[in-house]
Amino acid sequence: MSNARSKNQTKSFLRRRFAEAGIRPVTHRGQNFLIDMNLQRLLVDSAQLDRRDVVLEVGTGTGALTALMAERAGAVVTVEVDHTMHQLASEELYELENVTMLCQDALKNKNKFAPEVIDAIKEQLEKLPNGRFKLLSNLPFSIATPVLSNLLLTEIVPTRMVGTIQKELADRIVAVPNTKDYNALSIWMQSQCQTQIVRIMPPSVFWPEPNVMSAIVRIDVDESLRAKIPHLRFFHQFVRAIFLHRRKFMRSVVLSAFKKRLTKPQLDAIMADFGMRPDCRAEQLDVETILAFCEAIRAVVGDELIL
Repeated sequence: MSNARSKNQTKSFLRRRFAEAGIRPVTHRGQNFLIDMNLQRLLVDSAQLDRRDVVLEVGTGTGALTALMAERAGAVVTVEVDHTMHQLASEELYELENVTMLCQDALKNKNKFAPEVIDAIKEQLEKLPNGRFKLLSNLPFSIATPVLSNLLLTEIVPTRMVGTIQKELADRIVAVPNTKDYNALSIWMQSQCQTQIVRIMPPSVFWPEPNVMSAIVRIDVDESLRAKIPHLRFFHQFVRAIFLHRRKFMRSVVLSAFKKRLTKPQLDAIMADFGMRPDCRAEQLDVETILAFCEAIRAVVGDELIL
């Protein structure tokens, strides 16, 4: 596939192509197409693809970014939930032998990837010696958080994730303690990854234009950080639990999360060991402290996950 085809994703091309097919973008499915060619290239360049890479794209769209990826990667697994859009992209990508197209939801539910998607990635990785798994997507805003966070819990973890997402979400991913954006996602991503915002983008670089600013993020998984987390699923649920009621004190939130498994004296002793005041809130603690605090709680309550 030549680069010329991937360069076709301009507003005029999309309008004409959609008119020919008799369809319109479905914005509630996140069908906002990146029409700035320089940003398309920046998005792909940020992933630093080569022939060792198996790339997952969530949201095939018209296949423009898929074609760019396929020129550089060993294999691309691209997933599109919209049947009409899948057919449209198939007409653009049919010649590409290293592209696997799936017409389905990438997620089984909000906490888990569809097994068919994971199996397709594993199949392609088995074909590549020393293969690496990466995510590269113009992510639909509505599923960006579960896609990014759940990939860190799958049996095959990407080495890098690059995507366009809502700027508000990007701000949370890179946020620091004692800021309004710092939350469970900040801790979950930073506990395992090096995170950065590559570029902030106005609505005008998409068609149709979204109502919010967007950003390209690059997230590099750091295995040395992941090795410090003894029980990933417990930690995942723990950080979500302590931010469930953001303005409440940590003491009451933790006691509520571990009813009948953790007594007030036990928690008070743990908090005292960490020098935490009774009025401490989760948003005040850095990632390392929260991980250590989680492990101290787990030592008392065991490995059973939070309900």
